[in-house]
Amino acid sequence: MGSPGAKVILGIDPGIARMGFGVVVQQGHQMKAAQYGTLVTAAHRPLEERLVEMFGKVQEVLRKVKPEAVAMEELFFSRNAKTAIAVGQARGVALLACGLEGLPVYEYRPMEVKQAVAGYGNADKGQVQRMVKLLLGLAEIPKPDDTADALAIAITHAQCSGTMLSEAVKKLSRRTGGSATSWK
Repeated sequence: MGSPGAKVILGIDPGIARMGFGVVVQQGHQMKAAQYGTLVTAAHRPLEERLVEMFGKVQEVLRKVKPEAVAMEELFFSRNAKTAIAVGQARGVALLACGLEGLPVYEYRPMEVKQAVAGYGNADKGQVQRMVKLLLGLAEIPKPDDTADALAIAITHAQCSGTMLSEAVKKLSRRTGGSATSWK
């Protein structure tokens, strides 16, 4: 998907009803959005069928875009336990698909994404979305929010990967079980 020397990064914003994905191609300090969208499952179907469907859709995206790395938002605890469990299950399906393809997966906390994209860890969703549009040179903010969030996660990895700080965070998180870990 990218030219020689370009890094292809897939960002995923996990969810069972909607899973955002965004492909960012990085060439030096330049980034562009190659492809993005939202994978959707029908709410009326049983959870196990939705998970199977989402797994197939993630596999299809992985095989089509052939990323060299996948960046995903770290699971955070929600007040709604049922929603948190469903998101966790969808996230597990995405991790499984990446693992079967032999792809490294990097996790980032929401605050890390806001800091990397908007320059401020407490930025609101609108600020992050406007920066996604600006950084990738898009005509408009990608919709729905899940898609813009996935692109923001991919941008975060593009800006952080290979830096001394990124490597230090990965080492620390491996020791403490925190975020920004990589699985191969």
